[in-house]
Amino acid sequence: MNEEALAREGQTHLTACPAAKMPVGLQLYTLRQQLAEDFFGTLRRVRDIGYRAVETYPFPSHISPTDAAEVLKSLNLEVIAIHCDLPLGPALPRIRDEARALSCSKIIWHGWPRSSEHDSIEGVRRLVACYNAAHAAARDHGLEFGLHNHWWEFETINGVHPYRILHELLHPDIFLEIDTYWVRTAGLDPASVIKELGCRVRFLHLKDGPAIHGHPMKALGQGVLNFPGILESVAPPVGLVIELDECEGDVFQAVERSLIYLTARQEGWSGAKPTVS
Repeated sequence: MNEEALAREGQTHLTACPAAKMPVGLQLYTLRQQLAEDFFGTLRRVRDIGYRAVETYPFPSHISPTDAAEVLKSLNLEVIAIHCDLPLGPALPRIRDEARALSCSKIIWHGWPRSSEHDSIEGVRRLVACYNAAHAAARDHGLEFGLHNHWWEFETINGVHPYRILHELLHPDIFLEIDTYWVRTAGLDPASVIKELGCRVRFLHLKDGPAIHGHPMKALGQGVLNFPGILESVAPPVGLVIELDECEGDVFQAVERSLIYLTARQEGWSGAKPTVS
């Protein structure tokens, strides 16, 4: 299937989606160094800044999912998604137990590191088979499986964008968390991509900066990303997750400014309005 046909096929996913409110979340990978040093104090500061939800990544080695769940519950921080390994083989029971401890059924393969499978059409098809198997295993344990992108899914292979192959061949219940910054870094327009993928998009990763490899990221509104256009492109419900992989300046100040920037634009979003309280 060529690019044009894949694009047309993607439009079939723009069916009606039920509106729902979801809290703005913070991907805790943003504060991985701080969490390793002071887990409770860092999360309390996240709460005090104004966040009411988080997306987790593998916790520091000295923090168990049960310990993390107790801290998050004490601070009234909801876990809206879990970044984890692929739920296959020996990783599956560990992921299942973590999801139960955190009271969250949505698990997301973080999509790192890049593999040689991303460099050929057949390799991408093999990834599809792997992801579909992961979905089936997760589903059998009551979990919803999703994928997070980086830039390589949006760089062409023999004239075809891998994300379109994924969209065509993935099981329809596999959802996507579109990292808008990496889409922009690959040279595509995030809003157009989100419109094309439609209701498969369940979460957005929002970060800002120059969208250049190797350069640190900035608070939302201080870089090249067009967030009004991104928010207008989405079919609700969708979870909005702020993440700064590498931050320029004080990271706590950046995540606070990002939350303020995003919530100030809620009224301009025609979809389901995110909430922070």
